[in-house]
Amino acid sequence: MNLAQILAVVIFLVMFGLIISEKIERHIITLAAGLLTILAVFVLAMGSTEAIKETLNLHSIFTLGFWYTGGRLEASSTGINWETIIFIAGMMVMVEGMAKAGFFRWLCIKLAKLVNYKPVAIFIAFMFMAAILSMFIDSITVILFLASATIELARILKFNPVPVIMSEIFCANLGGSSTMCGDPPNIIIGTSFGYSFGDFLRNTGSIAFVCLIVIVIYFYIVFKKQLSNGEKPDLEAMEKDSADLIPDKKAFALSSAIFGLAVVLLISHAKTGLTVSTIGVVIAVLMLIASGKHAVDILKLVDYKTLLFFVGLFIVVGGLEQTGVLTLIAGLIGSVSGGNVYIMVAIVLWLSAIASALVDNIPFAATMVPVIRSLSATMGVDLHTLAWTLAMGTDIGGSATPIGASANVVGIAVAKKEGYSIGWGKYCKYLIPATVLVILITMLMLFAKYC
Repeated sequence: MNLAQILAVVIFLVMFGLIISEKIERHIITLAAGLLTILAVFVLAMGSTEAIKETLNLHSIFTLGFWYTGGRLEASSTGINWETIIFIAGMMVMVEGMAKAGFFRWLCIKLAKLVNYKPVAIFIAFMFMAAILSMFIDSITVILFLASATIELARILKFNPVPVIMSEIFCANLGGSSTMCGDPPNIIIGTSFGYSFGDFLRNTGSIAFVCLIVIVIYFYIVFKKQLSNGEKPDLEAMEKDSADLIPDKKAFALSSAIFGLAVVLLISHAKTGLTVSTIGVVIAVLMLIASGKHAVDILKLVDYKTLLFFVGLFIVVGGLEQTGVLTLIAGLIGSVSGGNVYIMVAIVLWLSAIASALVDNIPFAATMVPVIRSLSATMGVDLHTLAWTLAMGTDIGGSATPIGASANVVGIAVAKKEGYSIGWGKYCKYLIPATVLVILITMLMLFAKYC
């Protein structure tokens, strides 16, 4: 490894350790690490202004493809993913507007009545809802919506929302693995090899379905006791208060309509050519207009610290990408597998999962695409087998840590904002075993179906 690669790895590892320690706010750590990456790696070690330009990726915002793809699914895999950041910001505005209009409290009262105020029933229903919605809608939107609804419901029924939110995060990532539009790495893999929505559904979808059943049982077993202490509220008092759930019916109707529009736009964006950044901006503007005099209050409630956290994280991962560290990691697969399809599938799956738990899975997936194409050509291994393996590894591996996927970061941020802290220890205690379990099942199913 050269100096630039060593510095990039050291900065990443130090940043990772500081985030785990939870002694300094996350956005300060990643921003400082990002600045250090630019100065130490790009300027001093590489002397490359081009690396800085590509990592900051500001020029992409001013291109047509950033806002409209003409019906072609495209995904930026270099540097700061401004599409993701703008999209998250737009969805945050939408969620805050919906909360202001009383949407979540109304929804929670209806759900509580439907399941007879049983937290465990809500827990199971929300896991399936997270997985199903994430097949068609970006998991970030799904988690923003469900986490907010879960916290509101937890306040009503007096149960701990943390287990529910962690389970929702995992199931959203799992559901996203089953379709081409469910997770960004799938978009990269699908467009690179010409796969369709149906191709993913038949291959990764079948694996995800089996894993979902197993994982719901797993979370039920480990979290049942934590949820069984919920208290049934005073029904008469709730019925009395229900009239005040929607203080402004016009605002409620508008926010509900805007949410419905967001769902339609996200499901159809591959057909319309509208990128997620465009959808995020449109939805945010509509929500602010609909909110009227409350627009400024909604903007103040947006979680800017989480957005800054993403900016710093993307820069640090960009350092690993620009210096070729990710390529080195990917290249190890061909040298150690020796052409054995079982070994190769296992290595691609586990390496993708571990790497995606530590770094953003978008650049890693983009780096691995030419690698598995080369492995298929030189080793005689079926390309489709390696493609589905890569998709499952990158999609599921991100669930293992709080920074492995965007949905994780957003869900934890929503919980923290409402006073429910989900630390690294608590998160990893339950979700690393869940991730390992799903990867093991995935590996066995890949062996049975393709090897």
